[in-house]
Amino acid sequence: MSLIHDLPQPLDRSLQSELQHVIDTKTKPPGSLGRLESLALQMGLIQQTTKPRIERSAMIVFAGDHGIAAEGVSSYPQEVTVQMVANFLAGGAAINALSRAAGMTLEVVDAGVATASPASDALIDIAIRRGGTRNFAHEPAMTRDEALQAIERGAQRVRHHASLGTNVIGFGEMGIANTSAAACLMSRLCALPIDVCVGRGTGLSNEGVSHKRDVLAAALERHAKSADPIDTLATFGGFEIAMIAGAFLAAAKARMTILVDGFIATSALLVAHAISRDVLDYCVFAHASNEAGHARMLQYFDAAPLLQLDLRLGEGTGAALALPLLRAAVAFIGEMASFESAGVSNQDA
Repeated sequence: MSLIHDLPQPLDRSLQSELQHVIDTKTKPPGSLGRLESLALQMGLIQQTTKPRIERSAMIVFAGDHGIAAEGVSSYPQEVTVQMVANFLAGGAAINALSRAAGMTLEVVDAGVATASPASDALIDIAIRRGGTRNFAHEPAMTRDEALQAIERGAQRVRHHASLGTNVIGFGEMGIANTSAAACLMSRLCALPIDVCVGRGTGLSNEGVSHKRDVLAAALERHAKSADPIDTLATFGGFEIAMIAGAFLAAAKARMTILVDGFIATSALLVAHAISRDVLDYCVFAHASNEAGHARMLQYFDAAPLLQLDLRLGEGTGAALALPLLRAAVAFIGEMASFESAGVSNQDA
């Protein structure tokens, strides 16, 4: 299975000087709108226009279960995954409320939940394997073919939204024990010791964190190191993480602005980035999660997140919270007067 058709192109920067001139000549001191100015510049480059717009912003939440949950690495039982999928479909989760508040279209995807999700016209069921991934404490979580299939299915969902006009997108996740998968991906792909990658996840005690660290350290020791990101994903990842990795690649290929959520979503970006470094040009890092390893992930990408709200929920909530800042960025570049048009004297006059 080939990923070539979903690999993004480097960002075309031919419009950068013109965009910067438009930003600098608005009726304000240069740079006084701070990060909003860099956001407007980035979105203008992505869309190749001096008047970027937000069209049909969307959030896709991918859900999947993890065999590693059998090792007691989460404070919640595995059945919570399917219960939360039902909550998403009923409109009662945090991401439902925050997507509504942000004006985002929300889609829920079953990527490989252990038990069948509730029947609903609102659910996109593209599960790779019913039962979730295998337990990577003992064997690879997925086969390489399963990982590639999940990447492609995630990409297909993004292409669907692109066909409807979406140009800003975020990705969320749900999956008990997926912080364990993310921590192992981070350790292997960032070449970091597992100790700095492991956090409390859904609220583990100190003893629980210690046990989780021991389980993951043993799993990393069991599985041979590989420089291939697909093999690393297949060994430690989840179906939802793999689909998000494919979604990142497809969204960058479609020249969307991508809102990057927290620890789990960023672990999927580690995979996508290892496949194509150009994906970063299209990413806006929404927030710094309170999950221990996320700050180190952001350092790896030399990323400056927009928000610091001590979030550790996942679901795409941080990405949804950041969307109003993108709206503000396109508002000022599209609606503010220039010094010339407003008849206001510029500092260089």
